[in-house]
Formats: sequence, C-alpha cells, structure tokens
Amino acid sequence: MAAGLMMTASLVVPASAQKFEGIADTPPMGWNSWNHFACNIDEDLIKQTADAMVESGMKDAGYVYVNIDDCWHGERDEDGFIQPHPERFPSGMKALADYVHEKGLKIGIYSDAGKTTCGGKPGSQGHEYQDALQYARWGIDYLKYDWCATGTGDAQRNPIEAYTTMRDALYAAGRPIVFSICEWGDNKPWEWGADIGHLWRTTGDIINCWDCEVGHGNWSSWGVMNILDQQDGLRVHAGPGHWNDPDMMEVGNLATPAEDRAHFTMWAMLAAPLIVGTDIRDMPAALQETLTNKEVIAVDQDALGVQGYAYKKTGNYEIWIKPLADGEWAMTFLNRSDSAQTITMDFAEDWTDAQTQHTAKFSEATYTLRDLWKHQDVGTTAKPFRRKVPPHDVVMVRLSK
Repeated sequence: MAAGLMMTASLVVPASAQKFEGIADTPPMGWNSWNHFACNIDEDLIKQTADAMVESGMKDAGYVYVNIDDCWHGERDEDGFIQPHPERFPSGMKALADYVHEKGLKIGIYSDAGKTTCGGKPGSQGHEYQDALQYARWGIDYLKYDWCATGTGDAQRNPIEAYTTMRDALYAAGRPIVFSICEWGDNKPWEWGADIGHLWRTTGDIINCWDCEVGHGNWSSWGVMNILDQQDGLRVHAGPGHWNDPDMMEVGNLATPAEDRAHFTMWAMLAAPLIVGTDIRDMPAALQETLTNKEVIAVDQDALGVQGYAYKKTGNYEIWIKPLADGEWAMTFLNRSDSAQTITMDFAEDWTDAQTQHTAKFSEATYTLRDLWKHQDVGTTAKPFRRKVPPHDVVMVRLSK
C-alpha cells in the first residue's frame, strides 16, 4: 500500500482526510422534517416541500437544503448497506435526491453515531464508511449526525473519535457533504468541532415555546429564549465554515407572528444556520413574509461571518449588535417580556467588538438606520433611536455609513 494511505471498508482513505471546505462559508439555510413531522415522513412530503420551497420564494431567498430527519430508514441489506423504508420511500433515495436536485435544491439526510438513532432506527456505528458511500451514491448533500445510543458514563463513545470517523468516511466517499454535528453541546463541540464538521449543536433540543423548559427525565427541551441564553460565550468559536448551531428554528410553530419574527431575527443575529422546522406547503402570508425577508437573511449570511452579542441586558429587554462586512452593523431591540417596552439607543458611546476589534465611531461618522422589518430608512445615528417594542417582539435595524 502506498505510503500515507490506509484501507478502510474497501475504500482508500487518505491519511490527511479532512472535512470538505468551501461548502458552508455562510450558515446553511434550508428545511428539516423533525420539528413539525417527527417520524411521520415519506417521499411525497419531501417532494411537496421541495416544490413549496421553490414556489414560496424560499429558494430565491437563499434556502437550499431539504433535509430528511430520523425515521427514513429501512433495514440494512445482506452486505450491510442501509436502505430507505420500502413503504415510505418506495422510489428510493436516489430518485428522491434527483427530484430535489432538479428543483435546483440540495437534499440532506440523518443518521446517528450510535448503534441506533434517537427513533430506534439503524445507526451508523460500525457502518460509517458504508453509510457515507451509500449517501454519496444517492447524491446526498448534507448529513445531520445525532448522538443517541452512544453509551453512558465511562462506556460512552468518545465524541471526537465518533465524529472524526464519520468525517473521514464522508471524505473517503468523495462527495462534498455538509456535516452537521448534533452532539447537543454535552462535550463542548465548539472546542473541537471546527476541523471535523461545518456546524455543531450547542444545546439540547429546541421546543416551540417562547421561554420554557420541558423535562424528559434525564434531558430537557428548551424554549427560544432559553436557547438564546445558552449561546453566551460561544461566539468566539464561530466563523465561515464552522458555525454554532442553536438548533433548527421553531419559526411557524410559535404562538404568534411576533414570536416567529423575534426568533428569526435572533438566529440571524447569531449567524446561526437557518433551518426551518415547520410545514411550508401552505404557509400563512405572515410566515412567508418572515421566512423570506431578504434584508434580515442578509444579516445572517453576511460575509464577515461574525456572531452578534448582547450589548445591553435588562430583566425585560436586550439590545444586540452584530458587526457586518464593509463597516456596517446590525442592531436589534429584543423585548423578552409580556408587556410593551420602550427601548432607546443614543449612540453616545462608540461600539467596539472585543473579539474582532471592529469599531463604530459615532463621534466621527454618521450612520443611516434602516428598519429591516419595515423595509424603510428610519433616521440616522445623529439622534437617539427610540422604539416602543411589543411583547415578545423585535425591532431590527442596519447601520450603514
């Protein structure tokens, strides 16, 4: 065997195996089946969702991935290769991928680093290279890789080993696939994930409430504000090609359009992956307007790739800022409370992002303020900016010189 190569599962794997670069330079955007449909999925749903992504304007707004989550699995064949469920996906994954690709979109799939998935389906442990090869043959573009059934305590699988093994398997299969590390933040993947995956979950699962914790025995699901709070201190680890992932969005599943708008805005401020988790086949107009707001999406997809942060916090509201390319900034007034809040930014002090050293010198330059939800200019930094923000809502502006 040539020096520098190793043989695994009938594949020649370069000793310098790595993740694929250049395929997630901005946070991935798309749709995932789990939050709304859980295991109730089939190929008709995926086709209809791909159609809706095009027809609704989501594709034009930047959404690319149609991601199938848990429960698509059938059994492994006699050679150990995973097959789709024969009744739910009778046409096969290759045909479904071809359908999605013909729409100008990309397709994602789900597996798990354990023996079984969270839904009890066949996991990839011990079959990583076979599964990666199968995904490549099917034409898969995105892999969400979960952490169920990986053992507990001293018997738990090492997460760096587990995710590196699948990374190397994907690389060996030869098809560029976005690799989503879904390890729930238990082992601080932000400290080791950048060389392995393109994004990593920072928390446990999100749930469709504004501010709550729902216990499930030895783990919890978290509301939108709870997930937001758990991002503190993590922004230093994110950037082009390696993103903090505060989980798929519950936009469309929350109680009000205001909560949907606020959720979407804060994920944009976090430079988070924008993965929609609702039924988009017949969206209300307000939801479609939220999900396709290109000015807000531009903040998330900004080329600088810097995660925003809380400039000011009170018990009821927060002011967030995010440096953008070309010396611009985004600013969000977030009202977390159950009553309207009047929030003011007077621009009396310059802003300096300690992480990047980007500075807004209000004493030397005047910035135009553009409201990204009203799509209109609303003044300049020469005067204080004051807004009355409804409960569970936001005001978001972009500052341009």
